[in-house]
Amino acid sequence: MHESTSRRRFLACSTSSLALAGGFEFLSRLPRVSAEEARQAGNLAPLHRDLEPLVRLIEDTSREQLLERVAERIRSGASYREVLGALLLAGVRNVQPRPAVGFKFHCVLVVNSCHLASLNGPDSDRWLPIFWALDYFKSSQADEVRRGGWRMAPVQESKVPDAARAAPMFVEAMETWDEEKADVATAGLVRTAGANQVFELFARYAARDFRSIGHKAIYLANAWRTLQVIGWELAEPVMRSLAFALLNHNDEPNPANSDLAPDRDWRQHESRLEKFPENWLSGRADEGVAKALLEAFRKEGASAAAELAVESLAGGAGPQSIWDGVFVGAGELLMRQPGIIGLHGLTTANAMRFLWEHASDDATRRRLLLQACAFNPMFRESAKSRGALSDTTIDALQAVSPDGAGDTAIEEILADVTHNKSRAAGKVRGFLESGGDAHTLIQAARRVLFLKGSDAHDYKFASAVLEDYQHVSSPWREQFFATAVFNLKGSGHPDSGLLGRTKAALNG
Repeated sequence: MHESTSRRRFLACSTSSLALAGGFEFLSRLPRVSAEEARQAGNLAPLHRDLEPLVRLIEDTSREQLLERVAERIRSGASYREVLGALLLAGVRNVQPRPAVGFKFHCVLVVNSCHLASLNGPDSDRWLPIFWALDYFKSSQADEVRRGGWRMAPVQESKVPDAARAAPMFVEAMETWDEEKADVATAGLVRTAGANQVFELFARYAARDFRSIGHKAIYLANAWRTLQVIGWELAEPVMRSLAFALLNHNDEPNPANSDLAPDRDWRQHESRLEKFPENWLSGRADEGVAKALLEAFRKEGASAAAELAVESLAGGAGPQSIWDGVFVGAGELLMRQPGIIGLHGLTTANAMRFLWEHASDDATRRRLLLQACAFNPMFRESAKSRGALSDTTIDALQAVSPDGAGDTAIEEILADVTHNKSRAAGKVRGFLESGGDAHTLIQAARRVLFLKGSDAHDYKFASAVLEDYQHVSSPWREQFFATAVFNLKGSGHPDSGLLGRTKAALNG
């Protein structure tokens, strides 16, 4: 099916006055951004232009005027990568990841999610998620000002360690939860070590505790991915902010000297590492492992789930079967209680999988896989503290054949997402199992996000689950996608108010 035909049909069914049949035509006033330009930096030259004026513009311009001012800079030559980099730096300099790595700090966490939405959208529409994130930053900045006006202070240069001492100091600071030492060690580390070494060290600590319901792992994954696009030369303030975030322990006693529940499972994984078989990365696919993990995630605690993962690996199953269970289990929780906890179970699984894929240290990878399993029961208990979970399980989610086929079926699904998510979930299964094109459905869901996204979680969640569809094995893939509709936007949801403001800014 041709993309233009699919888009016209989908937009024709939208009730939005801004969803014009030709796309977001007002965006044509900005230079188009190709998929290649928005892709990971790879061998691109570092950003050589001084970003400080653009960062200052984002920081100092009022929310009412920012979109127009940034549009002027883009028309004057500012590139996509420069705007993305300035947006991330403005966030880490002006919004602290405390008292939890979430809430107002989503203006930083969402940057990579908006980039992914841009990367996978049509060239003509690629600026729209970035403009949404610019506006969202201003609301977070204003919230920070109301709370006291925190801004990132300069590093204490006299205490920054040299290359020989930076990594040992960083490890010591993280192990002892010493914020001041971690700050200067991070600066020294970024200045003297390679990017991969820095990532490896941070990956040891990003998932070691359940505080902030997974946002610590999400922050590392999203920050690292964004830095691959904008350039490592911009990493120091980002990684300083990240170290500060990872050391948050909610005003509890120092975890280094305490036995606190959020830290316990990570420590217990140490005794499980030696139970992994030597060839644990090359085990076989086993659909029964995901089923067993699903049962554990419904009833058992974090320790039992981690033990089951170890037993499965020792029995010859491969890690992909474990990840299938993690993703489908997180999706089922969202189905049983749509809302903030369930969606974070899925965005955290996305981040943990990314860290696991990109870490090279074998012990770190083992711990991350076990912790991903342990987190699912923790999310279940957090959800139960907010209200009852439905008795519905993913096993009972039956496929429903849409009334139409092709684009018509997709229109049905996206309409049902708005008012009847259970029916939409069944139709997703029916559509995919009957040979419907997953890529077309994913693109249509992203298009709805562009139109309807109004919250950081809309972008974070959609970017994670639409990416993770490819990370789940085929026996479970359709069921996983079906659970995603419980937090996706439907075609009947209200348009984002930002569309009109963006249109006015670009036409101004």
